[in-house]
Amino acid sequence: MSAPSPIRAFLREQTRRRCADLLVAGLAAALAAAGATLILGLSGWFLAGAATAGLGGALAVQAFNYLLPSAGLRGLAIVRTAGRYGERLFSHRAAFQALAALRPALFAAIAAAPPQRSLALSGGEASAHLVQDVDAVETLFVRRSAGWAGWAGAGAAGAVIAMASPLAAVVFLAGLATEVLVLRRLAGRLTTPPSAAQAQQVGRLKDALGAYAPATAELRCFGLADPALAAVMAHDQALSDAVLTRRDRETLLDVIEAAAAIALLAAVAILSAPAATPLRALAVLAAFAAIEATAGVLRAARDQGGADAAIARLDAAIAAPSAPVAAPPAEARLRILGHDLPPGARLAITGPSGCGKTSLVEMLLGLRPAAPGALAVSGAPLESRPPGWARPLLAWAPQDARILTGTVEENLRLGAPDAPEAALWSALEDAQLAKRVRGLAGGLRAWLGDGGEILSGGERRRLALARALLRPAPWLVLDEPTEGLDPATEAAVVEALAARLARTGQGLLLVSHRPALLRLAAVTLEMTGQAPPEPQ
Repeated sequence: MSAPSPIRAFLREQTRRRCADLLVAGLAAALAAAGATLILGLSGWFLAGAATAGLGGALAVQAFNYLLPSAGLRGLAIVRTAGRYGERLFSHRAAFQALAALRPALFAAIAAAPPQRSLALSGGEASAHLVQDVDAVETLFVRRSAGWAGWAGAGAAGAVIAMASPLAAVVFLAGLATEVLVLRRLAGRLTTPPSAAQAQQVGRLKDALGAYAPATAELRCFGLADPALAAVMAHDQALSDAVLTRRDRETLLDVIEAAAAIALLAAVAILSAPAATPLRALAVLAAFAAIEATAGVLRAARDQGGADAAIARLDAAIAAPSAPVAAPPAEARLRILGHDLPPGARLAITGPSGCGKTSLVEMLLGLRPAAPGALAVSGAPLESRPPGWARPLLAWAPQDARILTGTVEENLRLGAPDAPEAALWSALEDAQLAKRVRGLAGGLRAWLGDGGEILSGGERRRLALARALLRPAPWLVLDEPTEGLDPATEAAVVEALAARLARTGQGLLLVSHRPALLRLAAVTLEMTGQAPPEPQ
């Protein structure tokens, strides 16, 4: 038995919440479809009747009542317009409200997933999930009213056709139902595989662009721009092939649908032949309008395959929430490779490159599975706790400083969303970045560009340090915080850190090989071999 789909459960809940809008949208769609069917049928009757009256001479023209049909056409036109407006208004409102809840929920689920799953998700794949897959799911809401419109149009057409020939009405409705059922099943089989392939190729193309675009200068310097371009073009061609395959299959469905429609119209025309000419015109045009009304049902069937594939991918990208576990105590003791650290202790982790210093820190943070016996918090082995269980205790400044595309303030408030502005400036002062920020247009509100592109590597690292200093956590975790800084700036950072630690009483876990920084720590853990083995 397959596991329940969290995305489908979310959509069911959103459907329940938006049921009023969806109901109004369905009723409006039915009203619009019935109005469109009746207006086309009445138009055919009116034109044919007027032509017949014209051929009958002056007396027939004078006897022909054109006022009532004209008024009927105007009234039906108003009904059709109001119905279409209401259907689009309420169906899209329900869809947009659902999507507004889905994207944050999806991002939160991806962020909370086990590290081996969330960190393995590439930027292109994450973008495809949050954009293409969510947009595909949108059709499940927008197309919900298609069934109402289709069957309302078919019902109105059946009633009108029966005026010309009851047999024609029965044959038409049976044929239309058969066409919809067959084409819906066929649409799912034909369009689902290329829709899934298209979404996959979009993710791969975004991955390639995300990998090569930031390294444009290096690629040019090393003469690798052409091979990189060729790799991107290969992904683009694969995406084009997937799109063309989908379009080809949709064209095949269009041809089959057109052939079925012609057969139905011919059947109605033949079976209603004994009726008067105006009634035959009414029947054929009403049948045509009903076929148009059910086209939305078939389009929904084509979109259903892509939506099902998108839901499957979204389900695979998130994890079911784990059972709640009590948070670690604020005054927690840490044990790191046999070193017991009381609150406020300072430990420096040193060793040659590749010996596992950063990996050890990432285990503590829950960014990778903890090795058995390597880490414990207040006596609790970390491998027995959920990923990220110890994060509330830690304020982290990573070696690879990641800066969000946004302002200085937005980046700082990741560490403390509610911190007063004075605290932001204090953290920048301690990170020796306040002068640089004051020189930017806008100060704290200065736009940093894509990934903080207006800052140097050392400035980005100091901004990440300031962000960590803002976080109200009992342990400060710094991974090479002064790498790339000149000696004078490094000395100022170290002095400010020493004063801040003395003032706050925070503990310190420091990964570094720089002598100036190592003087901050009372205990040194030297790693000489490989990192503790990760669990399989």
